[in-house]
Amino acid sequence: MGKYKAVLFDLDGTVLDTSEGILLSIEQTIEELGLKKIAEEDRFSFIGPPIEWSFEDKCGIEGEALTKACASFRDKYANYNILKAVPYEGIFDLMAALKVRGVKTAIATYKKESYAIGLLEHFGFNKYYDVVHGSDPKGELKKSDIIELCLKEMGIDDYSEVLMVGDSKHDAGGAAAINVDFAGVSYGFGFGPGKAERIEDYPHVIYVDKPIDILKVF
Repeated sequence: MGKYKAVLFDLDGTVLDTSEGILLSIEQTIEELGLKKIAEEDRFSFIGPPIEWSFEDKCGIEGEALTKACASFRDKYANYNILKAVPYEGIFDLMAALKVRGVKTAIATYKKESYAIGLLEHFGFNKYYDVVHGSDPKGELKKSDIIELCLKEMGIDDYSEVLMVGDSKHDAGGAAAINVDFAGVSYGFGFGPGKAERIEDYPHVIYVDKPIDILKVF
């Protein structure tokens, strides 16, 4: 086995393209509640962080209005739109290769944990990963907290043996906060040509256009 004994994956924008279901649910919520319209360039910023952060930041709401918006979004997403998602090409090949090599694998996501588990099981990822952790009900956990929950459950104490794979500043920043190596992907929602975030702003051991290329650091 190489340097890394455990790999953690973000979900939205790294394992699954969940944009259709999330954006549709956001649009339906905004229309239903008469909220401030979202600028086109800000739409994808809703994908990844806790939904509370995005509605507060982009729609300028708080308190009861924020609670109502989040509840409406979750109802629409969980009950109607959650399965409008597509696995990224090559992600199954990468996870299968890691399993053959005996590398422990986890999903560390800001997505609500029950949503993440349901999605992963629906698409057949549950035979590849060992652990899943998502956001808490109040959205108070930082990405570094979620990563550490996964590592604790996997029994990993040496963080130098861990690689975090993700598509955004939340993933890169969470990894850096606890001295975990980071691999960035360009095909998701945060980093990449024409997108708002810059991989150059964060420490990373590799930056790839295809999931399978993560194996270059093994």
